[in-house]
Amino acid sequence: MSKDVYLSGRETSFPENELIVSKTDPTGKIVYVNDVFQDVSGYTEADVMGKSHSVIRHPDMPRCVFKLLWDVISSGDEIFAYVNNRAKNGDHYWVLAHVTPNFDASGSGIVGYHSNRRVPSRAAVTTMGGLYRTLLEEERRHSDRAAGLAASHAMLLGAVKAAGFDAYDRFIFSVING
Repeated sequence: MSKDVYLSGRETSFPENELIVSKTDPTGKIVYVNDVFQDVSGYTEADVMGKSHSVIRHPDMPRCVFKLLWDVISSGDEIFAYVNNRAKNGDHYWVLAHVTPNFDASGSGIVGYHSNRRVPSRAAVTTMGGLYRTLLEEERRHSDRAAGLAASHAMLLGAVKAAGFDAYDRFIFSVING
């Protein structure tokens, strides 16, 4: 994503009883979005069909979170993650995402991904926002992007361990449950 992406500095949200839903092909290109996705992001279906899901990536999101997400889902597992997204108008909105792979009829091949996103608690946004700022600072500290990604990824896994958890999903569930 370009560093000159417009950011309004305004946070928006959506009703707690609604879900943002999107589906992608195996490469992350959007094949479906629901009305809530369109309402919150400001993108129409025509704007995003066939585009990379990263169209809503906020530049304040550390790349290591997406590396972890892709590592997990491409291996056939599900993941929960807090994500700060960017709307078309430059606003941002936090979500608790649950991303799952979709398998072919035989159950052996991944044919796409499904993501449901709900409104996170403010406490979770505060916790994850602080961690993400630290991870992003680490990524930006390195002139070599690959080195920055590796360093922040190690830092993320270290933060999980320092919080007393042996796995990222257990750490996230602790944040969900307060």
